[in-house]
Amino acid sequence: MVDESTYTRKFRKELMAGLSSLVLLAVLARAGREMYGYEIAKEVKAEGEGGLIFKQGAIYPVLRSLNALGLLESRVEASAFGPPRRYYSITDEGRRALAEWQFAWRDMREFVDDALKAGTGATYESRPSA
Repeated sequence: MVDESTYTRKFRKELMAGLSSLVLLAVLARAGREMYGYEIAKEVKAEGEGGLIFKQGAIYPVLRSLNALGLLESRVEASAFGPPRRYYSITDEGRRALAEWQFAWRDMREFVDDALKAGTGATYESRPSA
């Protein structure tokens, strides 16, 4: 594992703060069923050169926020083993937000890629307005 600088850790944290909602909505939309937090965490588990990119504990506040915004629905169900589980599913409003955020992500990704290619003649063009 490569030791990350403080700057890189801060940068990754800021990136994930902005992208975690998009990722969680995408996971739930792709699943097409209710999922509880640990299941969702397993789906988004990803590691980079600096270690774990998306920490399990960071998922729950984002899920609660998406639920409060009406982008997710949740329900609690008793568990035979351990504490009750909260199940989440994406709402129609969540699917609309996901579609919009995917376009925003593509635009941003193209913009950043173009900025990083500075000097190669690449230019940024955003998605045409609807």
